Amino acid sequence: MNPYASFLGGRKPVEVITGTTDRLAAIAAALGREGVERNPAPKKWSAREIICHLADTEVVFAFRLRQAIAEHNHVIQPFDQDNWAANYSAYDIQSALATFAMVRAWNLTFIRSLPPDAFSRTLTHPERGSMSFQVLVETIAGHDLNHLRQLDAIVSAGASASAPTNASATA
Repeated sequence: MNPYASFLGGRKPVEVITGTTDRLAAIAAALGREGVERNPAPKKWSAREIICHLADTEVVFAFRLRQAIAEHNHVIQPFDQDNWAANYSAYDIQSALATFAMVRAWNLTFIRSLPPDAFSRTLTHPERGSMSFQVLVETIAGHDLNHLRQLDAIVSAGASASAPTNASATA
């Protein structure tokens, strides 16, 4: 079971994950220094925190991808994202973007280096059951799209909040 499959909408996962780094950089630039700190709602992550989460999960995915290939029937170790997020105040947006970009490039090189039959290798997620390596790659892409959608909403909310109203535009 891939909880992120619905985000793909027929798109190829490697194409999706190839474009994420540039999208994150563009979103961060559009938001600016203050905008990346804006929380969309109480107890929701800011754009910076979402990008920190993406950097963290990219490190996790790096390990999962390699273990899935190195070990027969690898069992994934889940993690509590909220516990990991507890320290996100220590990280700046540029470090998060750089970490994500570097590890993502490394992961893409790994994925692209594999023979086609590697994508049928199986691994197990304790909460989601058995899956193929292909589903793991699809999960990465769907996870990206889920968070990119959240980031796009933060950008949109900031743009509408800073847009002049008709009354102020004529005053």
